[in-house]
Amino acid sequence: MKIGILGFGNMGAAMGERLKLKYQIFVFDKDVDKTKECAGITVDKSLEELANCANALILAIKPQDFEKSLEEIKKHEQMYLIISIAAGITTSFIEARLGKKAVIRAMPNLPAKVGEGMICITKGKYATDIDLSFVQGLFNRLGKTLIVEERLMDAVTAVSGSGPGFLYELINNIPRAEWDKFIKEEFVPKLSYAGMQVGFTAEQAKLLAETTAQGSMSLLHQSKTSAAILKVRVTSPGGTTEAGLSALKGKVENLELAVRVALKRSEELSRK
Repeated sequence: MKIGILGFGNMGAAMGERLKLKYQIFVFDKDVDKTKECAGITVDKSLEELANCANALILAIKPQDFEKSLEEIKKHEQMYLIISIAAGITTSFIEARLGKKAVIRAMPNLPAKVGEGMICITKGKYATDIDLSFVQGLFNRLGKTLIVEERLMDAVTAVSGSGPGFLYELINNIPRAEWDKFIKEEFVPKLSYAGMQVGFTAEQAKLLAETTAQGSMSLLHQSKTSAAILKVRVTSPGGTTEAGLSALKGKVENLELAVRVALKRSEELSRK
């Protein structure tokens, strides 16, 4: 299986580094500086070149780059599987532009960089259960996976996607010695409850909350940086985490409200 990755930012690079251990990986990013030090990964010179050699293509690009990229991808019939990790881009949006191609949508969070992400996955109209199982296997290399209905993907973005930013904000003003107790007794229960309020089952919400907390702390420890810096890295201008943080105001009792505000922002950004 030849896997292409379009876009080599934080998440694209994280996937490439972990997937190259088992698969033949090809990558293209219009910013050549992002791919100049790739090792064990073939760097292509254009999207056309990438599309010509890959059987499955991971779209790790910004939503504003989708329209033009899909126009190019549509020309390549041999590419049977499209995997999108872009927030707010639905499978139907992609299918409307590519025709009857198998499309899987995934939402990983930042801790996937250290193999402890929370990744939710859903399939489009033309994807099979075999396609879904294959993609789940890919993302199991980046953390824990959960298959959900696509109607929940905006909620995924609000809970596990924005969750690391919320946690980093909250622990930033807490003594390090109190972090574990705070996460166990305050953050995880409140994030689980918020998850149930936006549509997840109790079991799903608990998995999302626990995995998000554990992965976020692993990333914090392994990155050897501060919670404040990681909060900035997970917060895109105008995005869901930024919206949620404005409601959180550094107080754990506002966590449910932060999730609801992040969900609303994700719905506003979605392309259906």
